Amino acid sequence: MLNAERLVGTAAPAAVAIPDGIRIAVILPCYNEEVAIAGVVRGFRTALPNAEIYVFDNASSDRTIANAETAGAVIRTELARGKGNVVRRAFADVDADVYVLADGDGTYDAARAPELIERLLQGHFEMVVGVRKADRSADAYRAGHRFGNWLFSRSLKVLFHGELTDVFSGYRVLSRRFVKSFPALSEGFEIETELTAHALRLRLPIDEVETRYFERVAGTESKLSTIRDGFRILWTVLLLTKQYRPFLLYGLLAAALAILSLALGMPVVEEFLETGLVPRLPTALLATGIMLLAGLSFVTGLVLHSISRNAIETKRLFYLALPVPDASGGSRGAR
Repeated sequence: MLNAERLVGTAAPAAVAIPDGIRIAVILPCYNEEVAIAGVVRGFRTALPNAEIYVFDNASSDRTIANAETAGAVIRTELARGKGNVVRRAFADVDADVYVLADGDGTYDAARAPELIERLLQGHFEMVVGVRKADRSADAYRAGHRFGNWLFSRSLKVLFHGELTDVFSGYRVLSRRFVKSFPALSEGFEIETELTAHALRLRLPIDEVETRYFERVAGTESKLSTIRDGFRILWTVLLLTKQYRPFLLYGLLAAALAILSLALGMPVVEEFLETGLVPRLPTALLATGIMLLAGLSFVTGLVLHSISRNAIETKRLFYLALPVPDASGGSRGAR
């Protein structure tokens, strides 16, 4: 049987310099994690004794709330199911200088939290991602999940020119400016993809730190469905591409339609040049219609690109208007 206390990393944290004036909030989304949550809360309390630890319960039907309260966490409830809904509520309700986002299942190493926070503050980053490295058991980080993570990481690299290697990590340290400028529209596990795309498209300074990723505590089960949530994440990537890179999406569609139109229309044109006749009129009309659609798609991409750029500029200006905590404590203006 797995040791829950060891899993959440209750070993003494490394000596790092976190200013006393920095307000730290640990956000733990939970759904039916009665076995693991108390150990997770104690792990983060040991690592970050001055932090406020929030357990955002997602309408659990077990003793998650009671066990979290016993361990000393502040309890909040979000009835709308889905991790994205919980994160949106947490980001709206909690005010802090630094946010530590993790899970309540005991798979992340709480002892590394001070190091991630110090990296955020000293490096003037807006997001530091804990890159998962499976501990001992291969079941902790299944091969299918590793492949999916690699595939989507490569996709986001191509689409948004990012270098993150663990897009789906739920262990993140975020600045106040990031959290308060993040719209959080996702409902489920695609929230990590949205966090990553937001950072990459606004070109925010981000970094990664390797952390241990443990097998789940015995008696708990994963809420992630590889197939269902995989398709939801794929759909989210497509929506984010439409939102942030519309010219790329509609430009590719226009190119595909133009190629199809030329493939259908060239034989008709050649025949017309040879005979002066258009015997295959339906094909000619079809090719013409498809080419018109290609042109319409191209123009749509141009228009949406301008709208998207304006929206990104607005988000960037709002982000820059928010104060940022100084590495020595307190707050200062935009750097």
